[in-house]
Amino acid sequence: MDCWVDGQPADSVPLKDRGLAYGDGLFETIAVKAGQPVLLERHLQRLQEGCRRLAFAADLTLIRSEMLAYAAILGDGVLKLILTRGDSLRGYGINPGAPVRRILQGSAPAAYPQAHANEGIRLFACATRLAEQPLLAGLKHLNRLEQVIARAEWQDAEHAEGLMLDASGRIIEGVFSNLFLVRNGLLLTADLSRCGVAGVMRAEILAQAHALGIPVAVADIRFEQLQQADEVFVCNSVYGIWPVRGCAAMSWPVGPLTRKLQGIVRALLDI
Repeated sequence: MDCWVDGQPADSVPLKDRGLAYGDGLFETIAVKAGQPVLLERHLQRLQEGCRRLAFAADLTLIRSEMLAYAAILGDGVLKLILTRGDSLRGYGINPGAPVRRILQGSAPAAYPQAHANEGIRLFACATRLAEQPLLAGLKHLNRLEQVIARAEWQDAEHAEGLMLDASGRIIEGVFSNLFLVRNGLLLTADLSRCGVAGVMRAEILAQAHALGIPVAVADIRFEQLQQADEVFVCNSVYGIWPVRGCAAMSWPVGPLTRKLQGIVRALLDI
């Protein structure tokens, strides 16, 4: 399917685009089912927060309209939206008059082994650490070199995802997912106020857990807490939930709360 740039079919962007030069932009990766973007409003909420923090004068009404139109043509697959600050001349200074550039790309549905969801996965313990930058924490911005370097650490089929810590040794997330622990009935996920991506599926799971009366905590997670967890799972907005059955010498069962939340998420994603 053709890419759209600013609402028109295109296969290139100008060389002066600040997304290319500086990673000056945001993106969303959205599952599309039967022509409808899944969890669209949550994606737009995160995008709005990103635009606010980066001072992007983006027309979110127009962006929503274009995403719906593109998804309707895509049918089933994965939609990627990229916003950049548009063009500029040399240097870091911002041209406040440059319009925000909108890029839409479509691809086939993600093809992950069903065993990842059914039987669980192993995490690779990445050596790459996430830098702490509260100004960007939580945003899905275009600066993803930490994840690129971390993903290059393993090539084997044994590991489906990587575990990433921050510079202080706190457990933060997966390379392309968020992480949850279950301990004594408490659902725990990392505080992302210093670094990490505030995933759309993470937000949905927290909301679903709250509605079900499941105790939830968002806090710093140390390695000892991971070792002592009763259940561990990772999530994102494309594949839903994967139970985690091991990382390095640690192992966990696929537990009942993971399965309960996985069923809810499967219904949302229609997978």
